[in-house]
Amino acid sequence: MSLQAAEPRLVLASASAARKILLERAGLRFEALPARIDEAEVKRSAQAGGASAQETALLLADLKSQRLARRMPEALVIGCDQLLVCHDRWFDKPVDLAEARAHLLALRGRSHTLVTAVLCRRGGQRLWHHVAEPVLTMRSFSDEFLDAYIAAEGESLTATVGAYRLEGRGAHLFDAVRGDHESVLGLPLLPLLGFLRQHGVLKT
Repeated sequence: MSLQAAEPRLVLASASAARKILLERAGLRFEALPARIDEAEVKRSAQAGGASAQETALLLADLKSQRLARRMPEALVIGCDQLLVCHDRWFDKPVDLAEARAHLLALRGRSHTLVTAVLCRRGGQRLWHHVAEPVLTMRSFSDEFLDAYIAAEGESLTATVGAYRLEGRGAHLFDAVRGDHESVLGLPLLPLLGFLRQHGVLKT
């Protein structure tokens, strides 16, 4: 028996494999569709205007949800975004392995925050949002370890903002993680499920 109501249709505005897996494991029926926006330009504009990382992550999640909600107004669209912030520096996904290495060297031995936003929209109405901020402390690993890690992970490092996947070999990079695992992976799952129950999408 399904825990989910027949309506509304659920759409995840993301191409993230990790987010998709989290929703699948929770037993949700949904479609995952990329919502392409110029994230780099939105971030530059937001920073120039003095917006916080939290405000910017929510803005990006909202823009993604809007893109799909216009095309399918009957659906409940879930928009997500995640920013990595370390000592006031915002990190983007590395463009290549050389930049991934530079990112990891900059994060080595330091703590950083993953500002993780989720926002739900139906048609023209913004219904709900939530921002989680897990804090991760990267250990002071050796250059030899870093070389081995990059060789083992390869181009997958360019798919994530931190150049790591905590659900895989990336766990070897860390001394401590404060916050829930799902938010680290890019989706605050329990708050989202709570909203879906309140909204009648899931059985209570």
